[in-house]
Amino acid sequence: MFPTEIKKIACIGAGYVGGPTMAVIAQQCPHIQVTVVDINPQRIADWNDEDLSKLPVYEPGLPEVVAEARGRNLFFSTDVEGAIRESEMIFISVNTPTKTYGVGKGMAADLKYVELCARQIAEVATSNKIVVEKSTLPVRTAQAIRTILDSSSINGDTGASNKKAQFAVLSNPEFLAEGTAITDLLHADRVLIGSEDSEGGKQAEQALANIYANWIPREQIITTRIWSSELSKLTANAFLAQRISSINSISALCERTGADVDEVARAIGMDSRIGSKFLKSSVGFGGSCFQKDILNLVYLCRHFNLPEVADYWEQVVTLNDYQKHRFAKQIIDSLFNTVSGKKISFLGWAFKKDTNDTRESAAIYVADELLQDRAEIHVYDPKVKAEQIYADLEYLQANRRNTTQENGQLSSEEIRQLVNVHQSPFDATQNAHAIAVLTEWDEFKTYDWQKIYDGMLKPAFIFDGRNILDREALKAIGFELTSIGKG
Repeated sequence: MFPTEIKKIACIGAGYVGGPTMAVIAQQCPHIQVTVVDINPQRIADWNDEDLSKLPVYEPGLPEVVAEARGRNLFFSTDVEGAIRESEMIFISVNTPTKTYGVGKGMAADLKYVELCARQIAEVATSNKIVVEKSTLPVRTAQAIRTILDSSSINGDTGASNKKAQFAVLSNPEFLAEGTAITDLLHADRVLIGSEDSEGGKQAEQALANIYANWIPREQIITTRIWSSELSKLTANAFLAQRISSINSISALCERTGADVDEVARAIGMDSRIGSKFLKSSVGFGGSCFQKDILNLVYLCRHFNLPEVADYWEQVVTLNDYQKHRFAKQIIDSLFNTVSGKKISFLGWAFKKDTNDTRESAAIYVADELLQDRAEIHVYDPKVKAEQIYADLEYLQANRRNTTQENGQLSSEEIRQLVNVHQSPFDATQNAHAIAVLTEWDEFKTYDWQKIYDGMLKPAFIFDGRNILDREALKAIGFELTSIGKG
């Protein structure tokens, strides 16, 4: 029914997951033709650009992987239907944002793009296809995909069977950390494949396992029932985010008591039952997954009438929002209770280092809060473009979750008047009242901080939202330094 040795793969979606994942598969499996398709022609043009610095996704190691495989067995195209028709296995790797309207607004995943992919596959396919969920999806989404695919075999006019193809649906969630995605793909600690309990499902499962086995040891390829695979992704992200919110909650107590959150984290992290990872206190977590997946988990728990479980996980997000608000309030309080007309320099806009992804970045929310007091924000980020920064702030204004906030919203014109994006950190900090470090880019540690201090207004404030700067050195220069969780 389904081949266990795949020769042609298609991936719908050329974003942060689809692009790097397919590039690595193509690099490691030169005998498999991999075609990544997207309806955005500019994105595909960027993936095909000879200048590898123009790839739409910034990820260390990605240009080298693309350079090796592109044109050999890795292709980027806008011909979605052609890729579907020719492939044996199709990965769905499209965006699944949180719904901004309707039932489940603010929590449930919006699956419209996944549904559109399933409908297009059902319409175009003329031979058997293995359909792989790569996007992060709620539990039992595979059933919805299966229903759509099966419906393609019914003639709408007569109700008679008109089967063109048979389908197997797999869940293969990604466990990538942006900034280390290529390493995570090449040296994955596990690959998870969930399949349907049928002969075809098991054949499809074996086919996908055989692909990964080209470079991942078999014992690290885990197979489960499809529902367990879907829930495992949400749960993994929820647990990781929970650790960050937990240490961030302690950071607030450290500041009040004179303790040092890094010392606390080091002490508890040495306990083998706890471990040291994801215990780095900061201004808050961001990215496309953590908040979205937790809110999705909360929605599912409420849907299945588990209010206590929902409340527990929702508090992880509440604490993260609190941490960002607390950081912004520290800036305002330290600058004599007003930042109106004052120049605040942001070092970093991406949600973490080594990526140009800004989704749910803490910088967006801190900037928004300062802009409500009409601060002048001057941003420098080595990889994020100005238009992305403006788009982030404009999107937030258009989709404010806190509808009870009394402060008026800013227009696009006002945002562009108050927010300036610079190509140099020294330009961004010149004549600034304060600096806020929002992303942990390594280069920030190596700056000539004496030069930056000399160019700032005095007193010169630094708010280290990532705890990456040398506290003693900066204090010796003369900075008024505030760090997360340092009493």
